[in-house]
Amino acid sequence: MADDEPIEDELKKKSKLPMIIGLVLMLVLGGGGFFAVYSGMLFSQEDPAEDHAAAEEDAPVEEPLPDVAFVPIEPLIINLDTKNGALKHLRFQAQIEVPAKYEADVTLILPRLVDILNGYLRAVDVYELEDPTALIRIRSQMLRRMKIAAGEERVRDVLIMEFVIN
Repeated sequence: MADDEPIEDELKKKSKLPMIIGLVLMLVLGGGGFFAVYSGMLFSQEDPAEDHAAAEEDAPVEEPLPDVAFVPIEPLIINLDTKNGALKHLRFQAQIEVPAKYEADVTLILPRLVDILNGYLRAVDVYELEDPTALIRIRSQMLRRMKIAAGEERVRDVLIMEFVIN
């Protein structure tokens, strides 16, 4: 009877190794089978030659660039007054994106647009200008004001070329 106990212990210890190996193999083979079916290597209903032809047809067709023009705004230097009395300067330069057919119209009213920019940028608080996310808000405000002055269809966007606070 004492001889039977070591044999049973050895059988229990040996029986776990095949189970672990079987579990690992099951996971690896199951994952490989899933990948082969999911990627289309097995049981694919499409012909690979058709895939290649379809890929060539779906290639992006280069569309012509939109008919736009850019009206440059001369660099502006704006005095900014801080609350502590220190004087700072904002150097600002931008271009206005317009449809090409309205380029002459926007160039004609450019002094009005520069006046709008001067008035708006002088009114903005210096601490708001120094905020890293402020440029997005300021740009959208300037665009809105320009669209009101020039006409909604005449101004597409404002491209800020330089925005430096000294």
